[in-house]
Amino acid sequence: MVSCPACGAEVGGAERCPTCHLSVALFSSVREAAKESADSDPAYLRTIGELLATVDETPNPTPGRGAPGPRLSAPERPALSIAASIPRPAAARPTPVVPPLTELPEAPAQTDAPAELKRRISEFFELGRRLGLDFTDFSARANAAALVDDVDSLEVLQREMFVHLSSAIAEEYEGCLARRNELAPVISTSSADVELTAVRRAIGTGDLSGAQRRLAHVRDALSRIEEQWEVGRILVAEGDLLVESIRELGGDPDPATGPLEEGRRLFAEGRRAAAERMVARAAVALWTILEPLFVADLKRLRDRMMEERVSGLDIEPALGELRAVSTELRKRNFGGTILAYRRLRATVERTAPSGVEGPTGPTAGVEARTLPST
Repeated sequence: MVSCPACGAEVGGAERCPTCHLSVALFSSVREAAKESADSDPAYLRTIGELLATVDETPNPTPGRGAPGPRLSAPERPALSIAASIPRPAAARPTPVVPPLTELPEAPAQTDAPAELKRRISEFFELGRRLGLDFTDFSARANAAALVDDVDSLEVLQREMFVHLSSAIAEEYEGCLARRNELAPVISTSSADVELTAVRRAIGTGDLSGAQRRLAHVRDALSRIEEQWEVGRILVAEGDLLVESIRELGGDPDPATGPLEEGRRLFAEGRRAAAERMVARAAVALWTILEPLFVADLKRLRDRMMEERVSGLDIEPALGELRAVSTELRKRNFGGTILAYRRLRATVERTAPSGVEGPTGPTAGVEARTLPST
């Protein structure tokens, strides 16, 4: 029985892994990629070093090996800018709905007791300080009314303060809900959902102090979830970048997209460690499809650079980008490699001498571009 190199599931006679849906046809390539990264420089690194040597006239153009890079089965995480350049993935599962607030709570019951009104107003001032609100005007009015026990003025004041505080807490709730709704399609937000429900309950009963305390818990929970998702967001963005690049160069990423989608599903279920491993392995599978297309286009760009040099053009900017491609690949940073390659492509094609034809193969018409930010 053959086991999947991405998820380890046993595969019978099926064409795809039953768990992560990686094509069986890629099993050998993925295993070989992992073996190469463990034992020696992969063949594509040697090829790119040779390409660089043919156009780089500086001594020792190929960067030294230095410290060994991480294995391809756990590639170095790309820069945050990669994640910012890729749209967030669609929901991997139906997302639980946390409703917005539709109305503010009712004001406290009226009372004719000055002491009770003063106690409520004092609590509202304390809550206002915790929320960072400016209650200077309220303070002056409260002092004047309290000196003479003006019940009517104190009653009006406590109602105005209650409305002001309710609006501030409702606004903060909506802000937390918006943060939660951005995360919920891609990673479990169950801890924040529990707290948001408690906030709604407290607001509904007029317990503004309780609502404010719960909102602090919500913010903490969301910050933890965002920190947990940051690594996943980068890894998923790298996978999306690989998929897009395969399509740009005329390839079909479908045989290797299964592990990427499985990783998204695991993130949505809150299984972060398993999801990170799965998406990292998805990058290896996608790279096995992209590698020959990528190397072929690098050769095209190298030939274009040679023609530009013969035409008297300055190829140093493009040469710098080609060095960056080699450096990122040596670190097994697929996302950084693709971004460096796109800069290289844009630089070379922008400075092409007149009369030099553009690509006629799968890359024809593909323009370097900045992807929309999230």
